[in-house]
Amino acid sequence: MLQKNFSGYLLETGTDEAGRGCLAGPVTAAAVILPANFENQILNDSKQLSEKARFLLRPIIEEQAISFAVTHLLPDEIDEINILNASMKGMQECVLKLNTLPEFIIVDGNRSLNAKLGLKNTVGKQFSSTEIELLKSIPNQSIIKGDAKFLSIAAASVLAKTYRDEYMDKIHEEFPMYNWKKNKGYPTTEHREAIKKYGTTKYHRMSFKLLPTQLELF
Repeated sequence: MLQKNFSGYLLETGTDEAGRGCLAGPVTAAAVILPANFENQILNDSKQLSEKARFLLRPIIEEQAISFAVTHLLPDEIDEINILNASMKGMQECVLKLNTLPEFIIVDGNRSLNAKLGLKNTVGKQFSSTEIELLKSIPNQSIIKGDAKFLSIAAASVLAKTYRDEYMDKIHEEFPMYNWKKNKGYPTTEHREAIKKYGTTKYHRMSFKLLPTQLELF
């Protein structure tokens, strides 16, 4: 059974992301504030759930959450600020999108949510000084494997995963040869063989190692 709360604050939001290790598509972040009485026997780290279970849980989370938000950070921004910074920035953007200001933030991973704020990027959302100060004002705690420990982080992981999967299904229709509907942009043998044969698209992360060294694109 996952824990309901870490900080003791009623308005505690959990944050997580999906798609960090992919070769194509966005990294997708989510933030969720659950009510104190929220209970669910199935909810867990999205990686431990079937696709069917994740999509069954999503409307339950969205209907019962006090507030939730989802953000996609696209490949051009990932390439500019790197995937780690993009993952954190996505979660920061989600916190700013919440309809209810959280009193505390718990983050899946080992990095403080506010480790870097106000990056000088030319694409994507630019944080205002007011938004930066707001994010700095909310205490946060990173929790290793938090998505398998706390309900709100698990809920965020489910939203991030399902919204990202839907995004990949949509762009699959544009470039079916990469079979993103199945591999979701991850570095499978099939995906890399398609890159070798067809080259890259606007959805590929050009800062990533798309092919093994001996098969580099020219």
